[in-house]
Amino acid sequence: MRIYRGFPQRLHHRVPHWVESGALFHIRIALDREKEQKALTDPALAQGILDSAKFYEARLRWHITLFLLMPDHLHALLSFARDESASDLIRDWKRFHARMNHVIWQAGYFDHRLRADERGEQLSVKMNYIRQNPVAAGLCPKAEDWPWVIDPFGHEH
Repeated sequence: MRIYRGFPQRLHHRVPHWVESGALFHIRIALDREKEQKALTDPALAQGILDSAKFYEARLRWHITLFLLMPDHLHALLSFARDESASDLIRDWKRFHARMNHVIWQAGYFDHRLRADERGEQLSVKMNYIRQNPVAAGLCPKAEDWPWVIDPFGHEH
C-alpha cells in the first residue's frame, strides 16, 4: 500500500501557545450505521480524512495528540484554540467530509474533556486504549501495524 506523503513530514508536537491550558478532549465521531457507505478505513477515504485532520492542525484550528480511524468511527485526542468553538469546528469538519466524500455521520459526537487529574498516567491509559482499538477489533495483530493513525508521540503513517 502506498501512503500519501504530500503533507509536511513534521507537525509541531508541542502544544501550541494558542491552546487553552488543560483543554484536551477525547472526541469520538461515528458513522451513521443505518446507511450503506464506505468504511472510514477505505484507503482513499482514510487518507483524505487524515490529511484534512493535519490540514486543520496546520491552520491552527486544533492540535492533535492522537487521531485514529476505525471502520465505523474515529477517536481523537484534540486541543482547541481558546477562541474556537470545538463543536463548530467538528461540525464544519464533518460537513466537509459529508459534502466532499459522501460520509454520512451519526448526529453529534461524543466528547470528554480530560481534567488535569486525568493527565500523566491516565492520559497514557487513554492513548493506549485508543491505539489498541484496531487490535481489539481483530483488524491488525499489533497497534504499530495500523496505518490509519496520526500519532505524534508514537509512530505516524
